[in-house]
Amino acid sequence: MSKNLKKYILWFAQEHVNFRYPEIQSIFKLFNICPNLKKPECPEHPFWVVDLPDEESARKIASRSVSLRCILELWAHATSVPVMHKNVQSLIEQNPQWKETIFHKNSSFKITVETYNKHISQAEKLQKIETFQYIPTSGEVNLKNPDVQFMYFEFYGLDPTNVPAEPDNAFFGRWIADGRRSDLKELSLKRRKFIGNTSMDPQLSTLMANQALTREGDLILDPFVGTGSLLVNAAKFGAFVLGTDIDFLMLHARTRPSRIRQKEREKDESVRANLMQYGCQDKYLDVCVADFSLPIWNSHLRLDAIITDPPYGIREATAKVAPKEASEKRTPSPPPPGVFHCPSRSRYDLKDIFRDLLTFGARHLKLGGRLVCWLPVIRDEYTDSVLPSHPCMALLANSEQILSKFSARRLLTFEKITEGCDAADGESSGAQVDFRHKYFSHGEETREERRLQRAQLRQIGREEAAKRRKEAQ
Repeated sequence: MSKNLKKYILWFAQEHVNFRYPEIQSIFKLFNICPNLKKPECPEHPFWVVDLPDEESARKIASRSVSLRCILELWAHATSVPVMHKNVQSLIEQNPQWKETIFHKNSSFKITVETYNKHISQAEKLQKIETFQYIPTSGEVNLKNPDVQFMYFEFYGLDPTNVPAEPDNAFFGRWIADGRRSDLKELSLKRRKFIGNTSMDPQLSTLMANQALTREGDLILDPFVGTGSLLVNAAKFGAFVLGTDIDFLMLHARTRPSRIRQKEREKDESVRANLMQYGCQDKYLDVCVADFSLPIWNSHLRLDAIITDPPYGIREATAKVAPKEASEKRTPSPPPPGVFHCPSRSRYDLKDIFRDLLTFGARHLKLGGRLVCWLPVIRDEYTDSVLPSHPCMALLANSEQILSKFSARRLLTFEKITEGCDAADGESSGAQVDFRHKYFSHGEETREERRLQRAQLRQIGREEAAKRRKEAQ
């Protein structure tokens, strides 16, 4: 089979670099394309060269990936421009049949020039295009909608302070398909009907849906659904979605609006309205008010995936229903019929949230189903030992998104690898139990340090002023 593979270029947007490989790896598995994809030696580079069985496989990858700008069929790659041109010429000579297909007189074409880490003028781009005059194109140039598009890239490294005179790598290829980056504008939170303080960025939501292997007809749950931003992207891929949340006011759009200059929520704001906005109302099952620490689901429920962003206790409280007595550990009994009861809440520690998440996933995910969730961490204290674990759930991916100098969150992807875990509980280190305290105490220390620095600068200023007055006398 390896003899039939062709080389393609994956050209990425330079954003969320740490999430590229887990997303592409998941898409490869989703379509059963070269499942043994190896991580590139330089994953931070925007160009990856991969082997694919055919052009259709490349189009499938592009149809799902939000990290990709486009995919090209690789014609030549070299560390110097002259060698790259020589390789292109050699390839064309080896494929005379292209004169009747790619280079046919009725086939319009276009050549695009791109550079990375170096800006060049339009005139310089035209000069580079002229160097490809040996390509035997006989059709007309069409800059808007060509039948065949060629792309030439020059890569000048990653250091903007040390740009070489000549490119480190030069690529030439035939454009196959663009990624899903155009969806980001359509899915922008600025256009979303219903949002909140913690609504997930559409790019990260799509990454999560891809890592969850979301397919047409899947059943996906978000147990901390909030405004349902994660459900939108899953529904766009054809999955049926449902969610729960303990926050009654959020689910019924009675919380304070998050948009600037909006004083009151509109009457039709809801999770369902978000799905309707994108034509996915037929994929919406329901959302309901529920405490995740007290599961409401039938034991026979089977989910294809769980995607969620648990509360960290920063912008949203980590809460669960409190027992009637602090010492009581059993499940609170329901109130008598006809009697209204508003239960009090207690703190839901992150350690307990992730233990319950993994235990729930082990019980209700199908075999091979995935749990994709965010874990907040203090960066200088992070080690793999703080990651939650479960004997029935395998950790497949762990990607970091830096939030500040001292805090970050990590996107974790677990896969259910075995059945029979009903009695097994998830395990979680106690390191992240006090994340909220450390998050705010670190801020207090930082403010205190800044206050002391300002006081020291004022004292130095006073001393220097006094010294100048003394010298003037």
